[in-house]
Amino acid sequence: MTKVGYIGLGIMGRPCALNLLAAGHELTVSTRTRSKAEEVLEAGATWADSPALVAEASEAVFLNLPDTPDVEQVIFGEEGIASASGFGGLLIDMSTIDPGRTSEIAGELAGQGIGFVDAPVSGGEKGAIEGNLSVMAGGSDTDFERALPLLAVVGERITHAGVAGAGQMVKACNQLLVGSNLMAIAEAMVLAERSGLVSPAVMREAVTGGFADSRCLQVHGQRMVEGTFRPGFKSELHAKDARIVKKMAGQTGTPIGAFDVARDALDQLVESGRGELDDSAVIEIVREQAAEGNPAGTDSPGLDA
Repeated sequence: MTKVGYIGLGIMGRPCALNLLAAGHELTVSTRTRSKAEEVLEAGATWADSPALVAEASEAVFLNLPDTPDVEQVIFGEEGIASASGFGGLLIDMSTIDPGRTSEIAGELAGQGIGFVDAPVSGGEKGAIEGNLSVMAGGSDTDFERALPLLAVVGERITHAGVAGAGQMVKACNQLLVGSNLMAIAEAMVLAERSGLVSPAVMREAVTGGFADSRCLQVHGQRMVEGTFRPGFKSELHAKDARIVKKMAGQTGTPIGAFDVARDALDQLVESGRGELDDSAVIEIVREQAAEGNPAGTDSPGLDA
């Protein structure tokens, strides 16, 4: 049994925390909204009133937070982890944040004798519940080896990508791939439904198993077919990740034209008040753009038009 802390119990954090409890670890938790911790507390976790108190009760602390400023506040803010009395353990950040700032945070914590691994994940809520997330880890060899037994509880494919910040860089590439794929699937769905010849469901079934297949098509494509956008991953969080991708592309001089279309669609969802929806809701933006191009409505103008 290891004394583990967990801060951030949202869509991804809550199931990961529950899996750590199920594996026999002693868990201390904290989150901004205590009601989000109730399920984990009922499963046997202990509540702490601040990140510092979580750290003082733990040998390793997981973070699963929305954005870079949230991570900075939890670590370096008032009653943050860095102020914990006697904490010299390991911090495992599963948030998706800026790679450059991640490297700086690791350096600052190393000066205080605190280990750090950035470990963003992919696999969505389903992967978090099933404990088979893909984990992209950055950090020293020593810190990664310390983190590995705990990461193995929440993830199935765990890759040590390099030094601190490397995990976040891989996650940026992951989000570029997912966003571009998601947008292509949405466009194919709308193309099919507007053709008047084939339903999106039949089109999806037909291409599944071929070169166009992907987990994104299987999971998000099904959500698009059903029109159910309960968040497995909120559009507003994917839009935040898209800004990180854009920043990294700018810093490296990398063209990301295919992804820019997806980023614009995610931004439009957020700006229109739909940021809480699953990111598969980008299909709604494609439908709206199609309708604007066909003033008569969303019905197909006809293949001979």
